Amino acid sequence: MNTPLAERMRPKRLADYFGQKHLLGPKGSLTQMIKNGVFPSMIFWGPPGTGKTTLAQLLAIEKERNFYNLSAINAGVKEIRDIIQKAEQTGGLFENKNPILFIDEIHRFSKSQQDSLLNAVEKGTLTLIGATTENPSFEVINALLSRCQVYILNPLKREDLKKILSQALREDSTLKKLHIKVKETEALIELAGGDARKLLSLLELVVQSQKEDTFELTNALVYETMQNTTIHFDKKGEFHYDIVSAFIKSIRGSDPNAAVYWLARMIEAGEDIKFIARRLLILAAEDIGIANPTALVLANSTFQAVATVGYPEGRIILSECVLYLATSPKSNSAYTAINLAQEKVKNTGNLPVPLPLRNAPTKLMKELGYGKGYQYAHDYENNFANQEFLPDDIKEFTFYEPGENAKEKQIRNFLEDLWKDKYDY
Repeated sequence: MNTPLAERMRPKRLADYFGQKHLLGPKGSLTQMIKNGVFPSMIFWGPPGTGKTTLAQLLAIEKERNFYNLSAINAGVKEIRDIIQKAEQTGGLFENKNPILFIDEIHRFSKSQQDSLLNAVEKGTLTLIGATTENPSFEVINALLSRCQVYILNPLKREDLKKILSQALREDSTLKKLHIKVKETEALIELAGGDARKLLSLLELVVQSQKEDTFELTNALVYETMQNTTIHFDKKGEFHYDIVSAFIKSIRGSDPNAAVYWLARMIEAGEDIKFIARRLLILAAEDIGIANPTALVLANSTFQAVATVGYPEGRIILSECVLYLATSPKSNSAYTAINLAQEKVKNTGNLPVPLPLRNAPTKLMKELGYGKGYQYAHDYENNFANQEFLPDDIKEFTFYEPGENAKEKQIRNFLEDLWKDKYDY
């Protein structure tokens, strides 16, 4: 069987690694780590095709370490213990000889499997590098997470994908034998979605679909090829995140039929049930929010229920939640509000807390005016005192804009009645 293009183009040295400048640029954290000779256990967190496996392999080459590669899908405690034993026998207790154990999809390891790594990581018998597409705060046990540095890998930028594409067309021995006239690459870049593996797999698929060795690479050709091979790719999992995207957008768009269809696609593909439930939890806050606060409660209950029940019965619970969220009124006001507030904090820095709002536990603080002028809301009519709670520099700024739904229209009227001089939505 021919080696896939994505594997053939895997970089052989760090100098050929594209993307992740925040880690490998001149001031990148991994660059500094390599220079300083410090090499802790690490977790690489990022979407597929962002270079997690490649980076682990290149670091092993750079540090001249033995490299062991396990996948959490088909490895267990026995395989881990075998590698630990090898590490101990080859001088693993000496820093310069510590082998690297790379575990792909470490979030799929159970607690007991992760526990089996603790002693070896703690003693320095080996250096662990775990790769995950899931938030390690949820999926990696605290004891192991505390022994690792977490590094985030971002989707590759368009310019990085263009470089990878050009390099493949220029250097791959198979592609060089063909006569490919590159006219357009926008479709490949767009469909790749920041995923280098997906980019090269798409390119390879387009090439394999051609009967002649001479052809033009165009956007139309890419889209035509995609339409004819979507199911093939879905079964291989290449468009995992495209399916998730369609799922989320269908719920956001209040289409229960499409939403439950994409749910079925993920279930039939064997998607992790907690992965689906976690996306619903996020969506309930981001896209429904205050328009229907019960949505978040139901999504949280769904997450807890499916984590306990699992498949196949968990699919019914997911279906109920998906249909509820899809048919719920929508609002992204909570999402927008926190984004605006965080942006304002970044731009204005640590503005002083107004004196009336400050805590005054000591006599000196009271003398300095801490807490002076604070109006206790419950001492006033309707439990409301018209008082400013924002720092003076931003007191005119509005972060929360009620949405155009029944619940938030009530909130809008409530706020306008209370804050007659401040809020006029």
